[in-house]
Amino acid sequence: MRSDGEEVPDGGWAGNFVGTLRGLLDRPLASYYLLLSSVGLLVFIGLIMVFSVTSVGNYATTGSPFTSIAKQGLWAVVGLLAFWVCQRLPMRTFRALAIPLLLASFLLMSFVDLMGWVAARRTPPGAKVESIHLGPIWVNDLWLGIGDLQLQPAELAKIALVVWGADLLVRKGRAILSWRGLFIPLFPVAVTLLLLVGYNDLGSMICMVVLFTGLLWAAGARLQVFGWLGAFFTAGVVALILLPANKDYRLDRLKVFFDPSIDPKGEKGRYQYLRGLWAMADGGWFGVGLGQGHIKWGRLPHAHNDFIFAIVAEELGVVGCMVVLLLFGMLTYTGLRIARRVEDPFRRLMAAAITIWFVGQAIINIGGVVGLMPITGLPLPFISYGGTALVVALAAAGILTSAARAEPECALAMHARPPRKWVRLLWAPLPPLPRAREDGDSVDPSTRTTGRPSASHSPNGPPRGRST
Repeated sequence: MRSDGEEVPDGGWAGNFVGTLRGLLDRPLASYYLLLSSVGLLVFIGLIMVFSVTSVGNYATTGSPFTSIAKQGLWAVVGLLAFWVCQRLPMRTFRALAIPLLLASFLLMSFVDLMGWVAARRTPPGAKVESIHLGPIWVNDLWLGIGDLQLQPAELAKIALVVWGADLLVRKGRAILSWRGLFIPLFPVAVTLLLLVGYNDLGSMICMVVLFTGLLWAAGARLQVFGWLGAFFTAGVVALILLPANKDYRLDRLKVFFDPSIDPKGEKGRYQYLRGLWAMADGGWFGVGLGQGHIKWGRLPHAHNDFIFAIVAEELGVVGCMVVLLLFGMLTYTGLRIARRVEDPFRRLMAAAITIWFVGQAIINIGGVVGLMPITGLPLPFISYGGTALVVALAAAGILTSAARAEPECALAMHARPPRKWVRLLWAPLPPLPRAREDGDSVDPSTRTTGRPSASHSPNGPPRGRST
């Protein structure tokens, strides 16, 4: 009943649920808590599934079922530390690190590609390529090793492209509407980095193209740009499939995708593809039970990283898969919501690019497992086994969390009830207050707006034509 005495018709349970959901989403800290919960649950599910997949194999080879989960747990702790640092750093620090991160990515990727090319040239035809060792430093395909520590430089290139691309687009402003503004120096640098990554890791290059496209879309680039970008991307993928030596498996995966009955190399060509489908078929609606799957026992290659979603389907069934998909959907909604509401154009572009990076990589991985896309070898973000990927993903999530705290309503709410000093020292300092309006008044937290700043808030920022 309303205050004037007139009765309001009951909308039923569906109407009440929608009303409650809208009320929760209208709260100032909604984006912040949605982001923390979705990322936290994905990491938790990932640790459980990594232990489920690797425990039996570890026990058979090392005598302990905890070998792999101990390593992944250690990397998760390092990732949480990176998350904590990135959500504390001011944006000026990231902008200052943009060029050093880009240069480091170029150097590491060039070194990995060069060593891989030399190793391939010195290996006889048909033999397995042996890694090259330079003292404690060694290179094996996608990996750069320093003693017992293995790193994947392509993961660093993703976050470097996000930070450097967002900084450059913000500094250029409306100049990106011209071809000259895009070609000096955005396109040449980005394309060179993509080719360096794609020489050894085509899956990561495809993910970076999706990320780069999202960055341009958030900045408001013209539609013609995306047409040309699609053409260059297609030509680059075809060249990287056909030209590099010792990369025949790329063409084999493509053949198996278009016709699974074609087996380029005996049973080996389509083995992983079919085993992944069988694992999902065995799971049914509710799965065979956590830890009870059998196909992970040496019968599904890379079950702990590239094909971990197939094990989720086998052990947790359709219900478990839906939980994972809903969490990624919640992460996508939250990231785009942050990008739409935050005022600072640099934060806005980074938030949009990071969100599209996560959802794009998840779609590519899951699409390959279920047979809707060719297999690319990309890990599932936050869930697959792999230290470098987990640490970089959590660092990017920390940047996204910093943007969520900088939403105008969220910042005002945190300043209205500031936490104790020791909490701010351990967790994060208070976010910056929103900018004052032209009439001198600050943003009213009770005013529910879309959170998109006016053009006067970012005179040097990118055009707002198709900004998120």
